[in-house]
Amino acid sequence: MPLLECVEQETGAAPEWTVLWLHGLGADGNDFAPIVPELVRRHWPALRFVFPHAPERPVTINGGMRMRAWYDIVGMDFATRAEAAGIEESVAQVEALVAREGERGIPPSRVLLAGFSQGGAITLAAGLRRHEPLAGLVALSTYLPGGVAMAAQRHANAVAQPVFFAHGDSDPVIPVQYGQASAQMLERVGFDVQWHRYPMAHQVCAQEIADLGDWLDRRLVA
Repeated sequence: MPLLECVEQETGAAPEWTVLWLHGLGADGNDFAPIVPELVRRHWPALRFVFPHAPERPVTINGGMRMRAWYDIVGMDFATRAEAAGIEESVAQVEALVAREGERGIPPSRVLLAGFSQGGAITLAAGLRRHEPLAGLVALSTYLPGGVAMAAQRHANAVAQPVFFAHGDSDPVIPVQYGQASAQMLERVGFDVQWHRYPMAHQVCAQEIADLGDWLDRRLVA
């Protein structure tokens, strides 16, 4: 499988960790690149941030318009809205990027997978199946596609991955109850989930970045 094109930033020479960050619907890998200087702390080891561009595909819910998307959205029902074939393709593309990091000297145990909205859905879908755990999963303003059926696919080793799950109270795109239900579902199948709610819409906020920095600090410094 050809590797996705990516935007990359390194915070120092010879990175020791990778943060692989997936954007939301209609955006691209540049979307979250500006967050790096706000998030990174001086005492952290050198990191490589990898921001891939999702492929362009028609999105049914947007009238078939082509845009960057990790999967097609076929309806409003959160249990069935995510096109299964697109999820499988995107999970495979994420796995290819994780494998490339291994070739560049960073094993899965030092790769953190993050995603916003659609990217967060792929983060959770990929994380559930990991037989070799990543360092952690970051799910922002998102939900678990497929719900209970997807949770049932979790690999026994996957629950070793801690999860940072954050959502806005007034999110009009993915209502907060879907995010919270997904976080609770992950907890029920054995994941250590840190759940956060913020007074915001479908976005990120300064306090969220600070809380994520604290969570990452415990992974990177330990």
